[in-house]
Amino acid sequence: MLRLSKLTDYATVILSFMAKDKPQVHAAMEIAGVTGIALPTVSKILKLLVNANVLTSTRGAKGGYALARLPEEISIAMVISALEGPIALTECSISQQGCEQASGCDIRGSWNLINQTIHNALESVTLADLIRPAAVPEEVFIPVSSLYQ
Repeated sequence: MLRLSKLTDYATVILSFMAKDKPQVHAAMEIAGVTGIALPTVSKILKLLVNANVLTSTRGAKGGYALARLPEEISIAMVISALEGPIALTECSISQQGCEQASGCDIRGSWNLINQTIHNALESVTLADLIRPAAVPEEVFIPVSSLYQ
């Protein structure tokens, strides 16, 4: 199962909050209060996102954090990479060192294809997509008689 850490989950919550108010600078304390995420955790995530150039930081009394680019330009792949490191399902697909099974493994290259496909999919989803209201499907009526055929 592919599972992201809580920090990555929290990062999407923080970035979604910030993206709804694009040009504004937000203090870590404000972000913690609005999102309900503990301040030390918020601070850690903000630092990682600044290091990955997803956010910018400004020091001083009116300082804080802001998106480094438009929400349409921040992919979910960028966020995951900032918190988790390279997107890969297996260790051998990001490491040049072979595992114990390397000598008999014929599918190592296939994992690279799988990882690239997943990366491309995550690259195609942006922060703007996350904050866009979900489309509510139209109500569909199915005649009861058709269920018994």
